[in-house]
Parts: sequence; structure tokens; C-alpha cells
Amino acid sequence: MNDLARRIEEAFASGDAAAAAADVDETIRLLDGGELRVAEPRDGDWVVNEWAKKAILMYFRLRQMEEIEVGPYTYHDKIPLKRDFVERKVRVVPPAVARYGSFLSPGVVLMPSYTNIGAWVGPGTMVDTWATVGSCAQIGANVHLAGGVGIGGVLEPPNARPVVIEDDCFIGSRAIVTEGVRVGQGAVLGANVVLTASIPVIDVTGAGPVEHRGYVPPRAIVVPGVRSKDYPAGSYGLPTPIIIGWRSEATDQKVSLNDALRTHGVSV
Repeated sequence: MNDLARRIEEAFASGDAAAAAADVDETIRLLDGGELRVAEPRDGDWVVNEWAKKAILMYFRLRQMEEIEVGPYTYHDKIPLKRDFVERKVRVVPPAVARYGSFLSPGVVLMPSYTNIGAWVGPGTMVDTWATVGSCAQIGANVHLAGGVGIGGVLEPPNARPVVIEDDCFIGSRAIVTEGVRVGQGAVLGANVVLTASIPVIDVTGAGPVEHRGYVPPRAIVVPGVRSKDYPAGSYGLPTPIIIGWRSEATDQKVSLNDALRTHGVSV
């Protein structure tokens, strides 16, 4: 795979995607089968395989628009759809869509939703109705992405880290996670929480506030909050998610989002 990575890097630098068409196809095949990931955990952090993202970018250049017939549905796109759901033991409820080049582990359930190329979804994860898993996003095992969740995608720049949702997380309805934010293992995001690289997440469980940016600590319980900021025209509230508590080690990993929030006195 090191040789493959080197050839992809050289082709991307030269701008000659056509000369590397076979290598690009092989890279996308590896991504689709889960043998390669755009980003992977290493030594307590996440490392981006830039060459894999470069292969995806070249894949878009090389592909031509085509009509795709799926039962009663007709699509017109460059990227084929995944077709190995039975082999992968993945449940897919119509009209859910997963693009070729994304990987779905055994036990994944796709309600009507969208999973983009380069994404990796771990075993036992639920992608609920109208949720979106953006390009290259990394979703762990036993995660629940509730209805309407928006997990942002990223292809450029190639060195940009994608959104990472680690194992056992609950992401509440209409929550949005973008710009390479990493949500630590077992964390719970309440409905309508918005996380970007620049929005602070404030831990209010101690004697004083503690800010995190681009990161939610493991097992944190996060709900929408507001922080006042002064402007020439007056003071206005800016959305600022707050950490109101922590999941107990004794908590069953399958506890519902609502139960986790009720434990900390949040109405649902």
C-alpha cells in the first residue's frame, strides 16, 4: 500500500489523474471494502491518510456523469452506489443512499439517509432518518445518529481532518457536527447542538468554566447553550454548547439519549 500511496501522491502533484486511473480505482475499492480509511486512530489521536483523499478528488475528475437506475428511482451522477449490503450484513431502508467508496460495517442500519464517499461507519451504528454522513467522516461503533443529524464532510484541503464520532456516542436530533470536530467516546450531544472548529464547548460542571474547541471529551453530556457577547449595537447571545454532566461508567452503553439527559435534569 505504500507504493500505491506514493503513486497517488505523484499523480496528484502532477495533475495527471488519467495516468493514475487504475491506482485511483484501486484506492476507492480499498475504501469501499474498509481495507483503507481516510483517517484512523493512532497513539491516542487521529491521523489523516492524505493520499486517500487525493485519490477521491482524482476519482471525481475521472468519472463521467451517468444515469443510475435503482428500482423506481433514477439518478444522474458521477459516483456509483454501494451494492454489497447483503454481503456486509447491513440493513438499508429505502430510499437510503450510500455512495461507492464509503464503508459500512456489519450491523449498520441506514434509515432513509445519505452516506458520502470516503465515510467509514462502525459496526452496530444507526444512521437515522434524514441524517447525513458527509464525505470522509469517521463514525465509530454502536453510535446513534438521530433524525436529521448533519455530520459535515471534507475533501479539501487534503490534510484537513474529517469529523470523527468515536464509539458509543449518541448524537441527538438535528445536531450538526462539522469542520473536523472530534466527539470523544461515549459522549452525548443533545438535540440541536451545533459544533464547529471555532465554537467553544464549555464545561460548566466545575467551579469555573473550561473551554474546548474542536473537541468534545469522552462521556460528556452536551446541550445547547448561549453566551452573551458585547457588540457596538448591544449585547447578543451566541450559541455555545455546554457540558452539563458526564455519563457514569456504570451507565449501560445502550441507554437512550433521553434517559441520559433526564439524569441531568434536562427536559426532553
